[in-house]
Amino acid sequence: MVLPAVPEIFEEELHSAVEARADTLQTLRELGPPDLVHLVKQPIKSTTKQVGIYHHVTGIDASSSASLAAYINTLTYSPHDKTYKVVSGLYCCYNAFSRLDMRVQVAIPGTVESYCIDERGDKRVATDDLWLETYLCSVLRAYSYADDGSGDTIKKIVGVRRFNPITSTESEHKFLDAAERLFFNGWQLGSDPEIQVPNLVSNHLTTGLLDYIHTTGRYASGINLFEKLRTRDPEISSLLARVYISADEEVKAVQLLHEAIQELPMDYSLLDCQAEFCEKKSRGDLALEIAKRSVVSAPSEFGTWARLAEIYVSLEQWDLALLTLNSCPMFTYQDKDAPRMPEPLRVHLPAMPETICDEIDDSNVDDLELVHPTLRKLHAAGFKGTFLKAYILLTEITKKIGWDQLLRIRSQVFVMEEEYRHEKQTISQQPGSRNASTTALRSPSPKTNGHGEVELSSPSSDAPNGDALTSEADDRHSIEKPGHTVASEIVKAGSDEPDQLHSATYTQFQNKRLCERWLDNLFMVLYEDLRVYTIWRTEMAQYRQQQLLYKKSAEEWEILGELAERLHHFDEAVEAYESCLSIRFSPKAMKGVLKLSEMRHNVRDVCGALIRLVTWQYRWYSEFSPALLYTIRKLIEEEGAVKVRSIIQGTSLPQHVLDLTHQYAALCAAFRSSGSDG
Repeated sequence: MVLPAVPEIFEEELHSAVEARADTLQTLRELGPPDLVHLVKQPIKSTTKQVGIYHHVTGIDASSSASLAAYINTLTYSPHDKTYKVVSGLYCCYNAFSRLDMRVQVAIPGTVESYCIDERGDKRVATDDLWLETYLCSVLRAYSYADDGSGDTIKKIVGVRRFNPITSTESEHKFLDAAERLFFNGWQLGSDPEIQVPNLVSNHLTTGLLDYIHTTGRYASGINLFEKLRTRDPEISSLLARVYISADEEVKAVQLLHEAIQELPMDYSLLDCQAEFCEKKSRGDLALEIAKRSVVSAPSEFGTWARLAEIYVSLEQWDLALLTLNSCPMFTYQDKDAPRMPEPLRVHLPAMPETICDEIDDSNVDDLELVHPTLRKLHAAGFKGTFLKAYILLTEITKKIGWDQLLRIRSQVFVMEEEYRHEKQTISQQPGSRNASTTALRSPSPKTNGHGEVELSSPSSDAPNGDALTSEADDRHSIEKPGHTVASEIVKAGSDEPDQLHSATYTQFQNKRLCERWLDNLFMVLYEDLRVYTIWRTEMAQYRQQQLLYKKSAEEWEILGELAERLHHFDEAVEAYESCLSIRFSPKAMKGVLKLSEMRHNVRDVCGALIRLVTWQYRWYSEFSPALLYTIRKLIEEEGAVKVRSIIQGTSLPQHVLDLTHQYAALCAAFRSSGSDG
């Protein structure tokens, strides 16, 4: 593959970047930040003045000091810099198992020294076992920090080179062997933010393994690994079953799940996998009872409750879906470990000639692009983790039954402020008369739920009153604003047994539930999304009727595209994304076009979006995106390599740009031809 240019971030003080990395080791909680590569340069004609430059990198083989020293050696010669030479280099790679920073110091010319630094800054010996752990962490980080195609991850950390850590069957064997040897320590690495407690089958190692298998389609390799591990612990059957299902070996998956659940009847990972399979086969009736058992097995896990809510949605039992969603334990979002670097002296981000193309040029993006304040304050765009998944469920219900019906069901199952005030007045006139609902409401000492619940800021206080894209349009065409529920301050996640959730008559105040504060806020956020979307579409229709041009900035179109996609209005989302792209290139908008073109099975549009996204990623030093690799792989499987190559070649873009995409496709083809996985 074409090697991208090397970004250079210049230090204000020599070695300040390395010192900043050492200072943050104690704060790392996940897989750790990308690898740090620090170079010391000095003028060719002088030895007195030295400068420090650095960049970050993922995907480099970190199995030994020799492989990391080899990477530093590739940086010692720069055809673009004739005045400075590299005199030393330091490669830092974090070992999340042992919580050590592995270091390789290279003197040019001269010696190579390897060692590691612990959280206290003490120097330790780098052993073979530590290098094995470091290698596995580096591969998992490469997948974790790879971009999804939208550009969000790339733009978050300046100057990161991203390489594919596994480009051959030999490197695959090396990765899977390391994963097998360290598998039972995987829980030490932490887990995705939706998981309350990392365990044997839910952690960053298992997530990385499943991501790799999903991206490359190397199902036989995954099945072989999990078959061996399952002999040591039957709980791993849930991972094996998931790979069987992905490999279209559903009969084997069903048999395996049946046998494993007989042995481990209350293993929530097995039950969740079985419930998900039944749900996807449109057998919600079977999935329901399984999901209830899964909740009983793991009542403090968000995933089990969310699955039960999904199944109630598929069964059109909207009241139970809302009640189950209300019972979900919500966790504070834990972002990836990111480097905390001092303010640089300057930043140099060169581009390779192979990536220069007007159609993917986003260098003219204006940070001060005009964006209407209402669009800036759409809170749903910032949701992550459990809050994002809960919001998606809420939008799916809205899509199926409409906003008005959702509000009616909400008022049927949850205590509303107005009726609470009325009930409170009634109770106050009858001293000594209390019921369970009012007792909870009157509790003088609110408690947290113990799951890191985050109270979202209410958009009703932040958003400008009566002002959407235009206040006139708001007056002409509006949707009903939801009243607030009485939000419970006493949360007992998992206290509602699934069997006790039933379609009761909600007319009695005593039969209603207290709505969680976070869910009440989600309704208000959804209202704001719907309100702005409705005004936008009304304005658009009126401008078209009058044959007037509807003008927005590129960023406004991008935000409107995301808004429409969040609300499942896909045609309108594509329209907004394309309007954005007609003004300037946006990786987020292009990713939206790619995703929606895949849904429509429009092969030509998919290829066009892929070419531009691959080229844009190369421009920003990334030759690895699992999302794009997966899309190309599926495209080749469905359409054939010859047809895909022909469509790519027929695109009206420079040949050097098309070659980058051909290289991605060649990697996918190589994996398909090497073994039985294809």
